[in-house]
Amino acid sequence: KFDDVIGHVIMPHAKKYFANILLLYAPLILKLVEDVANLKLEFNMICPDHGILWRKDPGKIINAYIEWSSQKAKNKAIVIYDTMWHSTEKMADAIVAGLVEQGIEAKPYHLRKWNRSDIMTQVLDAKAIIVGSPTLNNGLFPTISDFLTYMKGLKPKNKIGAAFGSYGWSGESVNIIKHELELMNIEIIDPGVRFQYVPDNDCIEACIGMGKRIGKLINESTGC
Repeated sequence: KFDDVIGHVIMPHAKKYFANILLLYAPLILKLVEDVANLKLEFNMICPDHGILWRKDPGKIINAYIEWSSQKAKNKAIVIYDTMWHSTEKMADAIVAGLVEQGIEAKPYHLRKWNRSDIMTQVLDAKAIIVGSPTLNNGLFPTISDFLTYMKGLKPKNKIGAAFGSYGWSGESVNIIKHELELMNIEIIDPGVRFQYVPDNDCIEACIGMGKRIGKLINESTGC
């Protein structure tokens, strides 16, 4: 099918494909686009091996690939988490509230309610990646480990990060998350919040404060 037949609905799918398949190759894509531009070719249509044919506006998908490959972030944060007894969930909601208070586009993503490929699409243009997990058997909740491994393979760039979580006994999750984010060259910009058992008012206020601090840093980094 052609781009003018399908219409604008194709772009979210194109973005999802890029974020989950091509993000790893973003530097190569930018170089390839530059090389092709230097050839000064004239073309009327882009016909990939698979996917739609771009005949009405082939420049639209090229410009989108340039934007996505540059990995320029918006004033946006995503809070990715899983929870056993809703304690980590309450912390996630409070962090989002603090971010929103600073004018940041922010949303919580429960890993058992959202597909990891949909979340990765949101990672593409987010500045902050904030990850929360309860501690399970001295480690991370399985869905969190799964997502961090998935994201690591796609090598997102230009991100800042933080961690949070609740625990019952030992509480290692926050430090493990921070370590995993650092392995992805994601700058840890907040010590995070860890809390034993059900979050009380002090914990919720600490999470809101964490969101505000990160929101302020996002605004400063994007010049807003």
